Amino acid sequence: MSPRLVSPPLETHLFKRLWFTTPFSSPDHRTKGNAFQSLHISTYRRAFVICTILSLQVVILFSAHSIPAAWFNFSLNATAAAPAFVADAPAPGPNSCESGLVYIYDLPSMFNKELIKDCSGFNPWASRCDAIANGGFGIPAADLVGIVPDSLISSWHSTDQFAAELIYHRRMLAHRCRTTDPSIASAFYIPFYAGLAVGRHLWSSNSTSDERDRTCVDLLRWMDTQAPWRKLGGLDHFITLGRITWDFRRSHDRDWGGSFLYMPGMANVTRLVIERDPWDDRDVGIPYPTGFHPRSAAEARAWQGFVRSQIRSTLFSFAGAARAGFKNDFRGLLLAECSSAGDACRTVDCSGGRCGNRSAETMSLFLDSVFCLQPRGDSFTRRSMFDCMLAGAIPVVFWQRSAYEQYSWYLPGGEGDPKAEEWSVFIDRRELRNGSLTVRGILEGIGADRIRSIRERVINAIPKLVYAGAEEGFGEGMEDAFDVAVRGVLSRFRDRRRR
Repeated sequence: MSPRLVSPPLETHLFKRLWFTTPFSSPDHRTKGNAFQSLHISTYRRAFVICTILSLQVVILFSAHSIPAAWFNFSLNATAAAPAFVADAPAPGPNSCESGLVYIYDLPSMFNKELIKDCSGFNPWASRCDAIANGGFGIPAADLVGIVPDSLISSWHSTDQFAAELIYHRRMLAHRCRTTDPSIASAFYIPFYAGLAVGRHLWSSNSTSDERDRTCVDLLRWMDTQAPWRKLGGLDHFITLGRITWDFRRSHDRDWGGSFLYMPGMANVTRLVIERDPWDDRDVGIPYPTGFHPRSAAEARAWQGFVRSQIRSTLFSFAGAARAGFKNDFRGLLLAECSSAGDACRTVDCSGGRCGNRSAETMSLFLDSVFCLQPRGDSFTRRSMFDCMLAGAIPVVFWQRSAYEQYSWYLPGGEGDPKAEEWSVFIDRRELRNGSLTVRGILEGIGADRIRSIRERVINAIPKLVYAGAEEGFGEGMEDAFDVAVRGVLSRFRDRRRR
């Protein structure tokens, strides 16, 4: 959505000034009468002036043929060549601030710190305090002892899939491109934990729409008192949303979630979100947080070497559960095929929240698998896809919106783009439903050389899909998921300023 112009562009003022400035502006020529009374031109002199003007026009007309056409077209070409406002991969290097500096708002504590303190009330079943401990990383993942290398176990945590707001806030505070002077900033970060604010009301049967929106309304009311926000209406602002975009897009009072993204104040803000709306360019898809947070580039490379060396005895696997309440449940179809595939397929039953933030069973499964099935979950995307790739397994996708329309800053290829086949396998779910093909048949038909090529691309992508454990990132020029996101936002804002 384009911002409203509160005043005409500078050029408009200039044109108005030239247009209304009369050449008879001296005190002696303030009226037409006075002006023309001073012009005593004879008939001869008038003819001479007219002939001179006509001669000049003829010269200009013939000279124009020798002037390069490009000189006349520069303004038109510049307009036509201006790129659309899309989420393209950013250009500057990982250690550069040439795209600008970031100012971080010091919000009132009710919008972040106080939300953390109420961690025991996040859901009606159990405390979430362990899940958001340690700056959003969660408690150490002791269940992975013996599954991951001993040298890396301290970098593994029971990280909640909805913890991105805390992780990004902590990293932003230490970012190399941070400034405390808003007058020199080109981007503004809003450290509001909107996911925690709305999350506490999602499963409450008596929670009203006003309660789900109240903290978001208060946040926008506070933002409206800030000069940088008022300057461009939030066009140079960005925020991290720890839940999927649909949790903030309630259209009617009785529907699920809050209406934060439908509030007028959010119309221009860029949102880093774990599942984006494919039809909203302000949404940018970022990886779900996983449990691995390497503290250096060396640790990231060590993990890559570990998963690269795994001997994988299972052709394909699935970690999840059937959706009994869904008609023609696609997950149930996959589970049925897996059970009939014998040793070629293994599953982990995640019903009843068994998997949650505990990763021992799923990580063991994916480390032993060549492929991992990634049907849609409660929404189109799943954290499981990132757990799968972290283990060096190749994701098998059944919905375009599960991956290819989501994470363009991280994974190459959009819908129908052959680059998507470099790191994944797509199977049309409709052909599975009508029985014209099987998962096993397709995967067994993929040659060993192509499998090695795809897996290598998956392993090479791992550093950019995880969130580093060190506040300054990996170092050595290696980027993590946070670095890619912030660099992309700064580049997006820089390109818009240039246009």
